[in-house]
Amino acid sequence: MSLIKIQDIVKSYDRLQVLKGINMTVDSGEIVSIVGPSGAGKTTLLQIMGSLDVADSGSVMYEGENILAMNSRRQARFRNRNIGFVFQFHQLLPEFTMEENVAMPALIAGDSRSVALAKARKLIDYLGLSERATHKPAELSGGERQRTAVARALINEPKVILADEPSGSLDSQNKAELHRLFFDLRRDLGQTFVIVTHDEHLASEADRTIVMADGEITDVINRCAI
Repeated sequence: MSLIKIQDIVKSYDRLQVLKGINMTVDSGEIVSIVGPSGAGKTTLLQIMGSLDVADSGSVMYEGENILAMNSRRQARFRNRNIGFVFQFHQLLPEFTMEENVAMPALIAGDSRSVALAKARKLIDYLGLSERATHKPAELSGGERQRTAVARALINEPKVILADEPSGSLDSQNKAELHRLFFDLRRDLGQTFVIVTHDEHLASEADRTIVMADGEITDVINRCAI
């Protein structure tokens, strides 16, 4: 059984149909990239996949459970425990330190502060950022902020990380380091990724690339999984 199975997803805003019956699957441990021109529907699809937006029709199944059929409270709980998000702009809370930002989803899930911070420090150490753990976002570089966002996405050991243009705001060196991190996380943790990207190099390294245009999947490029 696929980890994620998307069936017949349709989404419109007023009279503009943004998604026109999308069908796709994601397997556990897979890295899938989604590419296409602006306006193709990539981000809308990712948001529906993460229950951040509502489809007009269709289903998004996680190991056989349709998250679109859940009420908003149950969706929020499922999202917190099973889905990690990484956005183009890190969306860290400026008043909190790195370790506090990373710990936030664990606190929301009900972990005690001591347990959540211990989990956060372990991830921060894995990412090589221990010396920066008590710094606030304004004191971090762009690359450090984005790696902090990745750690935050990981803290509840999600089934999948959904990333929307995660390296879009980074320079070439930090972009390469972030891309390498995704593949290290798959190797070390078995992490699954779905990544919307305009970066051709990142897209080409994925196990599978979904090509979208005008709200439809126009091509699927399969590569050998690691």
